[in-house]
Amino acid sequence: MLKATNITKNYGDLTVLKDVSIEIQYGEFVCLLGHSGAGKSTLLHILGTLDEPSSGSIFFHGEEISKWNENQKSRFRNESIGFVFQFHHLLEEFEAIENVAIPAMIKGLSLKQAMEEAEKILVRVGLKERLHHLPSQLSGGEQQRVAVARALINKPQIILADEPTGNLDAYHTDELFRLFLELNQEYQIAFLIASHNLKLPEIAHRTIQIDKGKIVEPFGLVSLDKS
Repeated sequence: MLKATNITKNYGDLTVLKDVSIEIQYGEFVCLLGHSGAGKSTLLHILGTLDEPSSGSIFFHGEEISKWNENQKSRFRNESIGFVFQFHHLLEEFEAIENVAIPAMIKGLSLKQAMEEAEKILVRVGLKERLHHLPSQLSGGEQQRVAVARALINKPQIILADEPTGNLDAYHTDELFRLFLELNQEYQIAFLIASHNLKLPEIAHRTIQIDKGKIVEPFGLVSLDKS
């Protein structure tokens, strides 16, 4: 479904990714494992067309999206991919339900339709009693669940999650990983989750390990901080 071939990313003299190739299939739950600075975030940003590779190609359903114009990429990001980041990036002046509804309105749904869909998703992620709370009135775990609901509302084919538990304690980390797995199984949405948390490979369908900008095989060669 989503494929990267020979991706290299340079920032001046610094090479962050070196000839990286990966492929994500329908409905997979994949862990992208690596320590801080390994290149995980850069790879996810390139896969999601938030950044451009220095060389290499990105394909979605066989079509080379790295050649698309910005309007095509924007539509792709809105309709086909959901993003969950370490920092939730919620709009502080809007309620939870409004934050979730915004991508649906951008897609073209009416305000009423978008709010109805947002409510359904928020109830599904366990926030039935928090629909009309502002982000400042929510816990860190609840804010991240709102971000997950926002990523889901347009029914994407894949979720790209970049260190989504980086600001959560162990309890809320386990809760979020469990929610991701449930959503993957219920909706058959593919997940690619970048993390250095060693609990994630225990539940993932497979693990891709990255170190110093390169894919490492076999899995387990690089020692990671278990904290």
